[in-house]
Amino acid sequence: MSLEQVPASERIHIGFFGARNAGKSSLVNALTGQEVSIVSDVAGTTTDAVMKSMELLPLGAVMLTDTAGFDDDDAALGAQRIAKTKRELYRTDIAVLAADAARPMTETETALIRLFEQEHTPYLIALTKCDLLPERRNDLPENSVYVSAKTGEGIAQLKEMLGKLAQTDAPERFIIRDMLKPDDLVILVTPIDESAPKGRLILPQQQTLREVLDANADALLVQPEQLSGLLAALSRPPRMVVTDSQAFAAVAAAVPESVPLTSFSILMARYKGFLETALEGVRTLKELPENAKILIAEGCTHHRQCGDIGTVKLPKAIRKLTGKQFDLSWCSGGTFPENLRGYDLVIHCGGCMRTEREMRWRMRTALAQGVPFTNYGITLAACTGILDRAAAPVT
Repeated sequence: MSLEQVPASERIHIGFFGARNAGKSSLVNALTGQEVSIVSDVAGTTTDAVMKSMELLPLGAVMLTDTAGFDDDDAALGAQRIAKTKRELYRTDIAVLAADAARPMTETETALIRLFEQEHTPYLIALTKCDLLPERRNDLPENSVYVSAKTGEGIAQLKEMLGKLAQTDAPERFIIRDMLKPDDLVILVTPIDESAPKGRLILPQQQTLREVLDANADALLVQPEQLSGLLAALSRPPRMVVTDSQAFAAVAAAVPESVPLTSFSILMARYKGFLETALEGVRTLKELPENAKILIAEGCTHHRQCGDIGTVKLPKAIRKLTGKQFDLSWCSGGTFPENLRGYDLVIHCGGCMRTEREMRWRMRTALAQGVPFTNYGITLAACTGILDRAAAPVT
């Protein structure tokens, strides 16, 4: 996969924040060498987040986000723009605070720094428009740099500082690779139905297949209806079977108990860092009272099919398991409510289109308000009666 094809959820997200007219848009344009954002002397020109995916050396594949001014005072839209800017922070891996070098730090900038620190987001301070300064400080903090979008001064240094921040000692995360050894055989069950995208596999299936190959293991892809025939034809049992969660019942019936079985969604919960929380959260499902309020959240936005998992299959499976009617709500894409009070459970998709940082923020948001948090695959495994079996390979 080329860098241009790296999914947004796998890129390093760098967000540019600051007050209006601090030079955020000019800085993004200078950093990329492209006219990514509109630049104007009129305060508040950037009214919504502008995103640009690209390769930025020495970081590699990145997603740059130019946000609206955090001091927007428009009575009608200012609060909404500030709220949107805050949401962008929750998915940001590295924040860049653009601050006009010609004036002291304002409350807007100190408020942003407090947010960065509250969210444990690494950040740099780019002191913009430094070409207009008559004098320079010699004692800048190590996370600060003078930059000029006009002359190009400090842009290369800012790139180098971003590269150092992106380097981390955290262990590399895997979907399945660390559970395999060379020549293991993995069967991936990928239903091709009305909800399957034409001409391609969905992202978790692609990523899992790639990691199987990276482990020098063998992969076989099959639809649920052909699984029994494939298993019978094998000369050796597979190391593991990974299925779309919607096919759990049929696949569990076909796969011998001796063969580990899990789903793409459960693997994604592990990969995105909320597996333990999701396993604990689903156990509250049977305890919920009639008419309890459940939020079903999807990380992407797509056209709803007649057999849609979030609005049709999942609610049907929950009703069958519990015998109760619940008050269901839905959200999708980049929208996730910060106020979850009143909800009794959040059931999220696997989160393949959201960054790990954003998924952890969504999880923390729920838990901080006392709302259990789980995901589609774990919920469907519980509804099928095979949760312990499906979770065993990843716990």
